[in-house]
Amino acid sequence: MRLTYPIEIRAMTEEEGGGYLVEFPDWDGAVTDGVDIAEAMENARDCLDELLAYRIRQRIPIPTPSPAGNRRLVAPEAGIALKAALWLGLCENGMATEGLAARLGDLSDRDVDRLLNPRLKTRPESIQRALAVLGKRVTVELEDAA
Repeated sequence: MRLTYPIEIRAMTEEEGGGYLVEFPDWDGAVTDGVDIAEAMENARDCLDELLAYRIRQRIPIPTPSPAGNRRLVAPEAGIALKAALWLGLCENGMATEGLAARLGDLSDRDVDRLLNPRLKTRPESIQRALAVLGKRVTVELEDAA
């Protein structure tokens, strides 16, 4: 699954405080804003990072992105994206962290919890190895910045 989510941006009226409002249709009413489009897009990425981090920490499923259509897309920071990919892999396999630790062999359940912790830096190779055990892999795309 690609972790790029469509957003809807609209200019706010002076009565609303001006600037731009960003809404995430796939995230149950999550919103952010910015004084201009550039700030609104940066805040949208930060907001998406926090939405994903919360779902990972709480062990809640991550929503599937809807088709973009004519909407702009926002992607998370790479570190959060890797941790979200690992969480998605665990969910798809119906596996708890203990099961992954057992399949990896040299990691404890606590080590796997650390791999998933959005606040801790993790070497990408560690997550790639865990994903391989789950039959998954991460791919990277290079796109023009919006």
